[in-house]
Amino acid sequence: MRYFKKLIGERIYLSPVNKEDVEIYTKWLNDESVAVNLGQYAKVISLNSEQKILEEMTSDGYNFAIVKNDNTLIGNIGLFSINHICRSAITGLFIGEKENRSKGYGAEALRLVLDFGFNALNLHNIMLNVYSDNTQAITCYKNVGFSVFGRRRESVFKDGRYVDDVHMDILAAEFSKEK
Repeated sequence: MRYFKKLIGERIYLSPVNKEDVEIYTKWLNDESVAVNLGQYAKVISLNSEQKILEEMTSDGYNFAIVKNDNTLIGNIGLFSINHICRSAITGLFIGEKENRSKGYGAEALRLVLDFGFNALNLHNIMLNVYSDNTQAITCYKNVGFSVFGRRRESVFKDGRYVDDVHMDILAAEFSKEK
């Protein structure tokens, strides 16, 4: 079996990352439509460099493949920079192929990882960063329950212009997996 159902949703499940998926991750991270919102577009991601990253991801932390119920890999999500004393973490996600975007898969994956973070890991605050021109992602995050708590103005050079780095977070008490 290629994927293992660790966190199960209605249309997707989250599985531990499979390092055999190095080619698809390398393809995605070299695709401008994915990489530009991850701050990765100026980087050249080779199979070797992505293999090293996947090896680290599979051995440390809470990194998940986002997989549709038909066992198709569609993206990645994780919890990182976890501070168990302060009960805080950072999350981030992406959906690889354009045809899988704007279908609610990201929101469903986010709800699964937030539920895991708050109810299994006993976290209190989970934050993320998003670029101000990524309005689709900001809408998704707000619909899941995240709120903007700050922004670093014009701190990201993207597509020949500067955009803000928006900081959003959610507290355990604000999270509802039914939204």
